[in-house]
Amino acid sequence: MPVVHLTNKNFKHVAIDSQKPVLIDFWAEWCAPCRRQSSIIEQLADELDGTAIVAKLDVDANPELAGQFSVMSIPTLVTMKAGKIVDSKTGVTSREELLKMINSAK
Repeated sequence: MPVVHLTNKNFKHVAIDSQKPVLIDFWAEWCAPCRRQSSIIEQLADELDGTAIVAKLDVDANPELAGQFSVMSIPTLVTMKAGKIVDSKTGVTSREELLKMINSAK
């Protein structure tokens, strides 16, 4: 399943209302570490194949959502389940660590 690109319009439907675990990558185009994280995110989305939602949120295009999650540095990765935050990490995070985060949200 491809990565979902979150916006103000689809955030509630995709991230809050989902009964599946949700991994959100808060990123920005100009952020070099975010570009490194992006390839891991893409791989994970393919690997999970719909068992969890893997999403990206551009903090420059959606600053109010980034503010709601108190994102101070990017990349920031957050896992959610049923609209509640389960875990979060800041900085480039390995595939293995992201899988642990997703599994803790199941």
